[in-house]
Amino acid sequence: MDLSGISPILLLASLMVASTPILLAALGELVVERAGILNLGVEGMMITGAITGFATAVATGSPVLGFLGAAAGGAALSVLFAVLVLWLKSNQVATGLALTLFGLGLASLVGQSYNGIRAPEMADITIPVLSELPVLGPILFQHDWVVYLGLALVAAVWWFLRTQAGLTLRAVGENHEAAHALGYKVLRLRFFAILFGGACAGLGGAYLSLVRVPQWTEGVTAGAGWIALAIVVFASWRPLRLLLGAWLFGGISVLQLNLQAANVPVPVEVLSMAPYVITILVLVLISSGRGRAALAAPGSLGQPFHASR
Repeated sequence: MDLSGISPILLLASLMVASTPILLAALGELVVERAGILNLGVEGMMITGAITGFATAVATGSPVLGFLGAAAGGAALSVLFAVLVLWLKSNQVATGLALTLFGLGLASLVGQSYNGIRAPEMADITIPVLSELPVLGPILFQHDWVVYLGLALVAAVWWFLRTQAGLTLRAVGENHEAAHALGYKVLRLRFFAILFGGACAGLGGAYLSLVRVPQWTEGVTAGAGWIALAIVVFASWRPLRLLLGAWLFGGISVLQLNLQAANVPVPVEVLSMAPYVITILVLVLISSGRGRAALAAPGSLGQPFHASR
């Protein structure tokens, strides 16, 4: 066992990258759940975005167009989810799980022709002056543009939820009956929230297939969508806490890889499953006793809305 090869600066820089796909997917799900919809199809939307983004990037040679294709792919699957749960009144939990299975199967089918193909390279953005700072430079200012997009989206969602439109969205999530009685378009607001969530999940999936790997591998999301769902609860539906949660789970993923490389005398399987075990433990802890009381979940979360009532 040799821990001297683990650089804290490199570890923290890798944490920023590893947390980005989870952050993007969780941020979209936070907006969806703030609107009162429980979408368990995040994993399916992520892997749909992963394959559509990868296919677009390979066909065009442009990672930027790949990410746009990924957002479109995730959004397309979210439209299907929205139609089923908003207008056809299907069960949100069952529909989300079904779309996850559908997305996994679709990505596996489409991805067969992309096995062994590498994605176009996406360069990092080196910010002048700031990138030369000791310690902070390599940690914060030497990443690709998607990392900064994720951070910008956190700030944008934090700001949006405090605007009039954001307060309306939160009112719909807290009590859709009262919001409808006040004249708010509940279904329309929820549709756009679901669309945003799907696009963010698609971006997160594309980051895995275009940057983290970067080649097509079946099951590339590896449960990242489920971790994103856990982080939303862990963060109590608050964007800034969501960022901390994404960093925490991203850090755990990076740390277990570094411990494997350092030949720590722990079975590889135990280290690999560590992020998922910690996800389960976090959900158990915050869903019981005082933790559950402090969650402050949206009041109408997961409940169907019937405008005719």
